[in-house]
Amino acid sequence: MTSPFPSIDALVRLAGCDAPHRIVVDAARAVISEQRAAGSSATAAELAPRVRDRVAATVAPSLCRVLNASGVVLHTNLGRAPLAASALQRVEAVGRGYSNLEIDAAGRRGSRQSHVAPLVRELTGAEDALCVNNCAAALVLSLAAAAHGREVIVSRGQLVEIGDGFRIPEIIASAGARLREVGATNRTRTSDFTRAIGPETAAILRVHPSNYRIVGFQQEPSLSELAELAHAAGLPLIDDLGSGAMVASPVFADEPTARESIAAGADLVCISGDKLMGGPQAGIIAGRAELVELCRRHPLARALRIDKLSLAALEATLALSRDPERALREIPALRAMHDDLAAVERRARLVCERIGGTVVETVARIGGGALPLAELPSFGVALDGPAELRAAELRAAEVPVIARIVDGRCVLDCRTLADDELELIARR
Repeated sequence: MTSPFPSIDALVRLAGCDAPHRIVVDAARAVISEQRAAGSSATAAELAPRVRDRVAATVAPSLCRVLNASGVVLHTNLGRAPLAASALQRVEAVGRGYSNLEIDAAGRRGSRQSHVAPLVRELTGAEDALCVNNCAAALVLSLAAAAHGREVIVSRGQLVEIGDGFRIPEIIASAGARLREVGATNRTRTSDFTRAIGPETAAILRVHPSNYRIVGFQQEPSLSELAELAHAAGLPLIDDLGSGAMVASPVFADEPTARESIAAGADLVCISGDKLMGGPQAGIIAGRAELVELCRRHPLARALRIDKLSLAALEATLALSRDPERALREIPALRAMHDDLAAVERRARLVCERIGGTVVETVARIGGGALPLAELPSFGVALDGPAELRAAELRAAEVPVIARIVDGRCVLDCRTLADDELELIARR
């Protein structure tokens, strides 16, 4: 009796997929099973395209480029800061072959930190610096090195939850330290810290409020006040700065730069690489040399160390930050935050001419847990048709486009689109 379906071998040969044989065989079996479940016969010629589609979906990379038309510059779900051209060039150069990651000019074993620590010292005024894989790691390492087994004093209003449900009390505990919270949710005074200092106190910690703010009847000691208190008691002050701006700007004037934090007296400052610095995911510990050395010698330092490609991108980003004007021009995230409104409107009108819709005024955000109250005036293109359907179609493109829905319309915010991305939008 003749089978109503082709053999697996015949279907694999006809599909002709350029992929590992096992993947093509699995796809052929799955397609035949689906057809059998449908209760109808089919030829190899009819099933081959479905095999090819299934194989293509299986071997396609999962991580891919998207176009950010959401209006959120540092969008955590979209990888936060895109890299500057010079950072991408450094990544390619270092990743293409071997590198001098941990070897010095004399041929002896060196330190990967030597490639970025001098730049961090120059930009922040710190005595020394150490780079790890993200800012949470920088905080854990700082606490483990400076306060393991002892108390860390933190204002109750700063016990925040960061991304993916992780909370400051849990991070402190994971470093082997004990939390001593002081003050009230909305008001903490210097005297609260003074009363809490005792024999078990190892450090005072100030935590960046991340993506929330307490407004109205609220009070927190300044960093310089905390530094004076900590130093009088012989304690280190750790500043979990988070956002980590390396250049000053009126756009994020309320956000302290790393240099300002060091100047105010912080002994260790933890800084993110992929927020207001505009670089790769990384965590920088900058501060007093003896405390940075404690972090460097701690066993966790190896577990949390930064990889060579992130290090290359970080070095290039820090080098750009030496010239603030150049940094605002060449670091994509900083450029998007500071782009002239007229240029954003021009991009919106160009997109509208190509794809239709309506040019509308919008409000963009900085994102990334930085400056939650800051608003960036912007322009976008509101597309015609059902908003959810339009947004889904854009996400399904070969180069996915991430839009946002405003007042029931699918909007492409052009503050987060670069000039060279407009043609991709138009083709979609």
